[in-house]
Amino acid sequence: MKKVTTSTLLKMKQEKKIITALTAYDASFAKLFDEQGIDVLLIGDSLGMVLQGADDTLSVSVADVAYHTRSVRTGVERAFVVADMPFMSYATPEQAYMNAAELMRAGASMVKLEGGSWLLETIKGLNERSVPVCGHLGLTPQSVHVFGGFKVQGRDDLQAENILEQAKLLEQAGIQMLVLECIPTELAGKISANLSIPVIGIGAGPETDGQILVMHDMFGISANYMPKFSKNYLKTTGDMRQAVSQYIQEVQEGSFPSAEHSFN
Repeated sequence: MKKVTTSTLLKMKQEKKIITALTAYDASFAKLFDEQGIDVLLIGDSLGMVLQGADDTLSVSVADVAYHTRSVRTGVERAFVVADMPFMSYATPEQAYMNAAELMRAGASMVKLEGGSWLLETIKGLNERSVPVCGHLGLTPQSVHVFGGFKVQGRDDLQAENILEQAKLLEQAGIQMLVLECIPTELAGKISANLSIPVIGIGAGPETDGQILVMHDMFGISANYMPKFSKNYLKTTGDMRQAVSQYIQEVQEGSFPSAEHSFN
């Protein structure tokens, strides 16, 4: 199997081939997902909630993500590996450079940052230092206390326009992929159409260039709750490999996410 790279993902966008992604945190599940043909694996700071049982992602450290990145990389032959930069690990460009280097050395091929225009200098600096960057807009979980909870973003016109402008600025600064979380379907489709880079949705409807779910949500085994935008594929298949295969198939054919998994 040919290894997925940033060039592969860009070509998939250009050819309108839907990108499939899941979170992963260890070698065994990474291998299972990789063998089923998943395109992207994210070592998410979601590990704070689904592995450590916290109420949010804020307690996760760079060392935590690096540990799980090394584990995931061991199980992967084809998939593209992205690692989350945890809360306050990129508060300044200099912090971002040092912490991104640790995650890249652990096996990531790209790092993901949450936020908009305040990150432009950091993104440019990371690119100059050979670190590919994925952006993240909409519901950014590290800002949960600013938002007052895990709430859908971009529902009013002013906020929607701001998210679109932030996405354009991030692309201009040099991100090579963007995650949109918990925003209305129409807005996500508009952003995807306005950017030349791949846009991956989670709770952002079916009009993005790809979809990602937290693996525990996709299997229906999350410790806290099942988000509206997720689907329990293990319940319908009874087998983990078949669950992943069905998820990939439904994303590629456009039947997931449906209206019941999306926001207006």
